[in-house]
Amino acid sequence: MRVIVTIQHPGHVHFFKHAIRTLEARGHDLHVFARENEVTVDLLERAGIDHEVLAGESHSLVSLAAVQATYETRLLRRARRIDPDVITAIGGVAAAHVASLVGATSVVFYDTEHATIIKTLAYPFADVVCTPECYQGDVGPKQITYPGYHELAYLHPDRFEPDPAVLCDAGLEPEDTIVVMRLSSWDSSHDVGQGGFDDPVEVVDRLEDAGATVLLTSEVDLPPGLESCRYTLEPDRMHDLLAYADCFVGEGATMAAEAAVLGTPAVYVNSLALGYVSELADEYGLVFSYNGEDRHTRSLERAVSIVEDGESSRWQRRRDRLLADRIDVTDVIVREVETAGSAVDPGRSTPTPNPG
Repeated sequence: MRVIVTIQHPGHVHFFKHAIRTLEARGHDLHVFARENEVTVDLLERAGIDHEVLAGESHSLVSLAAVQATYETRLLRRARRIDPDVITAIGGVAAAHVASLVGATSVVFYDTEHATIIKTLAYPFADVVCTPECYQGDVGPKQITYPGYHELAYLHPDRFEPDPAVLCDAGLEPEDTIVVMRLSSWDSSHDVGQGGFDDPVEVVDRLEDAGATVLLTSEVDLPPGLESCRYTLEPDRMHDLLAYADCFVGEGATMAAEAAVLGTPAVYVNSLALGYVSELADEYGLVFSYNGEDRHTRSLERAVSIVEDGESSRWQRRRDRLLADRIDVTDVIVREVETAGSAVDPGRSTPTPNPG
């Protein structure tokens, strides 16, 4: 098969990287296209994935529309030259549009129910939409569900083993109490009008008073007093750090889920709720989600209590139960891409409907 993978966010690199290697090892011809967004290109380079950057970064919703148009136009040109069997992506706006124009089958993965714009622009054109079983929404006959989360495509123990050297490299000791904190920019199309912490400085001060060392990763400029807490190692080593952290506190759902599947309790502070975050909270007790008007105060109280408690074995037991219930999602990616490719007619003037 000829397969195009489109990458528009750092998390997409992690999600697809093992599937790309597996598909290439099976003899398929992979073409990876990306746009610059935070550390996306850096992650692709560090993963050793051949790729072409089609568009730059966006810094507002207005510029995002222009960047997306540029990305789709350039992707269409490349796809006409490649003549792909399958185009796959997370969200999949560009993938679904371009696939429909070049006679390829589009396989879209998604887990964000409140991303109305992306769903409206992608789902009607997509051939296959793959979602976790906990996804709160019915996409119709094109939907395929699986028992897992995006984060288990790269943090399942069959795919990832944390490197303890990250502690020394980050200037930490094994006995240190570590909190990883994430601040979001709130400039995605589905984040308009939403919010998280009232005062990040207060959060760091309270956690440090409780005996924690706080390492911050942020999409926005930090207040001067917090610059000393900024995480400065390579971006692909954050998962090693999360695995050894005692708690994650943040506004980003992806990192909250990453922490949870690694067995690190996550305090998620966001006015939005998500199906996979709710399941990690309600079913496994690995995420504590706060999205009401008092979310800042309540989340900080929870984070401090986790730090002061210092109990790690309960989180490991909860993670063990999660892993017993859920699957390696890279296997799902490979299966659905190969299934979509095998369903394409050799003449491929139009794609044959996927039986899923």
